[in-house]
Amino acid sequence: MRIATWNVNSIRQRLEHLLTWLKECSPDIVCLQETKCVDEAFPRLELESLGYNVVTHGQKTFNGVALLSKHRFDETRSGLAGDQEDVHARFLEGVVTLKRGVLRIACLYLPNGNPVGSDKYPYKLKWMSRLFDYSKERLKAEEPLILAGDFNVIPAAQDVHNPAAWADDALFRAETRESFQSLLGLGLTDALRAVTDEPNLYTFWDYQAGAWQKNHGLRIDHLLLSPQASDRLVNVGIDSYLRAWEKPSDHVPVWADLDLEAT
Repeated sequence: MRIATWNVNSIRQRLEHLLTWLKECSPDIVCLQETKCVDEAFPRLELESLGYNVVTHGQKTFNGVALLSKHRFDETRSGLAGDQEDVHARFLEGVVTLKRGVLRIACLYLPNGNPVGSDKYPYKLKWMSRLFDYSKERLKAEEPLILAGDFNVIPAAQDVHNPAAWADDALFRAETRESFQSLLGLGLTDALRAVTDEPNLYTFWDYQAGAWQKNHGLRIDHLLLSPQASDRLVNVGIDSYLRAWEKPSDHVPVWADLDLEAT
């Protein structure tokens, strides 16, 4: 079973890319971020025609997350608990039933947090604290759980082309990385790092300064797995070739294959 995450950076601008990739890759569940459209404007029919059940949590112009699944959703919930005043469309949870039981997946788009001297960075850290609380509670169920999305976190120096240049960026500040490590400390596993320690594996390249051509990238899109999911992990991949397409997203898909359907 293939679970994938992709920050599409506008679903309407990247729809043809998405449809082509879905036909090529055929993931079972997809988490999308930065859809940048209200629910009513989401291209639901085009995705349903490929066999996907679609759930969205949209917002005009900014943010927006969506879940696509070849399995019907038993339940879905939008919004991350812990701040009733936070109206940003950044979190969407879905549950599907498989042969081995339920799979819970959370599609998330963490705040960028820059500039760090503004209120955006405390908002980022608070959001990560709320995600910690969510994860701690969900892990009590001891079921397969996947946190998938654009975390806007560079976990370690090997996950960025030039670590020194990012030292005080919200994506790489010590407090950010510590918050990410606290999630792993709960028992979640960084899927990619469970299968390889290889450096220079990136999921994002800026549009500026020839970042893609020079491979000056970052790894900020992640799949975090509960013990019940990580035990079934088979493989992880980054579809970096999409970044070379015409008018691409600045992010590329990340996917994980898990043996969740076996009886």
